[in-house]
Amino acid sequence: MNSPVHPLRTPSAKRAALAAIRRAHPGTTCIVQCDRLKAALAQFAITTYEAMRHLDVYDPRARVMQLRDDGVAIDTHWRIVETESGDRHRVGLYVKTCEA
Repeated sequence: MNSPVHPLRTPSAKRAALAAIRRAHPGTTCIVQCDRLKAALAQFAITTYEAMRHLDVYDPRARVMQLRDDGVAIDTHWRIVETESGDRHRVGLYVKTCEA
């Protein structure tokens, strides 16, 4: 893969914001996971990795699909990231888009 490698470090301020979102929307149902993801996307772009690790969204791809089905405009941008172990992974970066 010739794409640039982005570090897989979530800044501390973003981690704190994601933790606050997780606390504000407790639970494990699909609806609650969508609520957490939607709240995060209202503030910033989020990777699949961040959604899983910091928002406790088990399958971000499925939740993004549900949000899209509900009319939320979300774009996916692909990133190659290097994990703590040094391995490279292709992850989605989800961005809420402005609706016309």
